[in-house]
Amino acid sequence: MAGCEEAAGYRAPRSRETLNEYFWFCLPHVREYNARWDYYKGMSPGQIEAHIRDDVSWNRPSWRLGQRGGPHFSEEDVLDPLDLLNGARRPGARGTTPPRPEVPEALRQPLSALGLEWPLSMDELKVRYKDLARRHHPDANGGDRHAEERLKIINVAYTAVRTHLASSRQADLEKTA
Repeated sequence: MAGCEEAAGYRAPRSRETLNEYFWFCLPHVREYNARWDYYKGMSPGQIEAHIRDDVSWNRPSWRLGQRGGPHFSEEDVLDPLDLLNGARRPGARGTTPPRPEVPEALRQPLSALGLEWPLSMDELKVRYKDLARRHHPDANGGDRHAEERLKIINVAYTAVRTHLASSRQADLEKTA
């Protein structure tokens, strides 16, 4: 800095494009420079978001698995003389998913009305309800009576499932307390 007599022992980048070139400042002046310096200055919000997304993957392109056109993996192509892969798929074998819990009798009809499977979380229920309510609301369907009746069924089913989930959650909390 002009007029500064302290030793310039601290570096600061010159610009976003040339991060390996530096200005050299004393400690008070480098603090002042860094407080005012904005890496994203002059970029639009879209450019900033694109830049951050590129940084997440180290500026390298990425593809979904199996979409690059290369060879696709198939379990049939793997030599398995000890039948380890098929053995893992047998019921009761290690690594298999546990059986689904039985659906409570009172929830079978409400779950089918909502198009959901048991078990489910309160968040899954709310997302599905909002989607169905938006789709079948009479205002969104020009006052259609069939849509109105469908929404009534959805509301009753949602209330039944929500009540069951809330009461079972409360019972779980009381058990742990």
